[in-house]
Amino acid sequence: MFEVANQPPPLEPYNLFASDACLRAAVKREKGGWADGALSALGATLGQSDTFKLGFDANKNPPVLRNFDRYGHRIDEVEFHPAWHELMTIALKAGLHSSPWANPKAGAHVARAAGTYMLTQIESGVYCPIAMTYGAVPTLRQSPDIAKQWLPKIFARDYDRRFMPIHEKTGALIGMGLTENQGGSDLRTNTTRAEPANDGIFRLRGHKWFMSAPMCDSFLILAQSPTGLSCFFMPRWTPDGQCNAIRINRLKDKLGNKSNASSEVEFDGAFAQLVGEEGRGIPTIIEMGNYTRLDCCIGSSGLMRQAVTQAIHHARHRTAFQKKLIDQPLMENVLADLALECEAATTLTFRLARAYDEDDEAALAIRRVVTPAAKFWICKRAPGFTQEAMEVLGGAGYIEESIMPRLYREAPVNSIWEGSGNVMCLDVLRAIARTSSASDVLRAELDTGDARVKTFAGKLLERLMASERNDEAQARALTRDLVLALEAALLVKHAPTVVADAFCASRLSGDSSAFGLLPRGINPRAIIEHSGPV
Repeated sequence: MFEVANQPPPLEPYNLFASDACLRAAVKREKGGWADGALSALGATLGQSDTFKLGFDANKNPPVLRNFDRYGHRIDEVEFHPAWHELMTIALKAGLHSSPWANPKAGAHVARAAGTYMLTQIESGVYCPIAMTYGAVPTLRQSPDIAKQWLPKIFARDYDRRFMPIHEKTGALIGMGLTENQGGSDLRTNTTRAEPANDGIFRLRGHKWFMSAPMCDSFLILAQSPTGLSCFFMPRWTPDGQCNAIRINRLKDKLGNKSNASSEVEFDGAFAQLVGEEGRGIPTIIEMGNYTRLDCCIGSSGLMRQAVTQAIHHARHRTAFQKKLIDQPLMENVLADLALECEAATTLTFRLARAYDEDDEAALAIRRVVTPAAKFWICKRAPGFTQEAMEVLGGAGYIEESIMPRLYREAPVNSIWEGSGNVMCLDVLRAIARTSSASDVLRAELDTGDARVKTFAGKLLERLMASERNDEAQARALTRDLVLALEAALLVKHAPTVVADAFCASRLSGDSSAFGLLPRGINPRAIIEHSGPV
């Protein structure tokens, strides 16, 4: 019988909050430090071996669609594995779906971001309905009658999995359906029709190619009303207690996000209520889009954190060629580079989250300009990042018993969801052109006194103010450089000097096309030890 040797011990159990120096510092700096106790408790719960197992079980047993009950009645119900429900219970108990709205205070969105940052490291599938419910609240508040009935259920921390009318439930979750097969991101081409009925009610007829989380209690839907594209609130059950005419044709078989249900649906005269002003559906729902784009940044940063945590833990314990992997100079370079990328993404994400806690002109400008920019670059870097981290583990990271394949399959979705990379970069150009304070706000954010950042940022600001901001073909390059400048400035202000110096040397004047290309003169071990799990 052979002996299993030279393999790392299990990482878990560990506390996802207490072990993450960058996360703890970001929460404190961005005014969410009052939540440290609750976040540490959540980090301990999520870091338990049994909680990690829930993520694996939920992915191995994806949801199942039941179109009919045993008597032949149409029900269109989605059934989930018990592991999904346990994870949802943890998330809602922590208030990750609505706490900043239910208990607004300084740093509330930051604290909630920290909780979701940790949740997505365990299982990203449950993050989808959490993110949409969170983002839906400001849109629902545009219709006081709907808000009065539904917000108390949304603010509740009870996960009520039962498939029944809202007045019989203790809690509620919100999904959305925007995309149709003929248009994708071009929402103005939507063909779903909203026909006026009695008493201000509409009946929806049409389809959605992607309707996220179809087991939710209600959905925000875009449809063409007589005056143009409008936003509607469509519950699973009608006020008289009947199943709404939402026909789930099938669940999507996706690359990743396996535990979560995404669906193709048809509406056959489905009951719906107008939200906001008729004919202004996109402006009505855009506020939700901003918050869910923030959640894409949080989700991708969290995936990076779990991937680099696993890689550093493995390298600390695995020996190759008579040395621990972490003591091999080239592996040190790779790990330090991954750590830099994760710290930069996390630091920018939490700076952005603070902007959602504030309502002054500067915060609004940051939300408008930096949200799509950060979503583009952070989400674009995540797939290559998770692949590189997987490679650190070698074959042990490629097999399904490891969490690494799941992180890798999960990474692309945040770049696609809520607008692809091109959509984000074009939105950045529009935001800069339409936000009068954008240049002054960005200049203040980039002001560090550091010569490297000053030189890079100066050239960037010149490009932003020149014709390049109207050159769509260069929008990706401009957006990338905006994010790199912001990340560098934040790290110079807040990170250890060794981290800031390495980031500036490699990102502002170096080659970051692949990981492991850090130049000479940095201290990779110090960066790794700062980033690695405690």
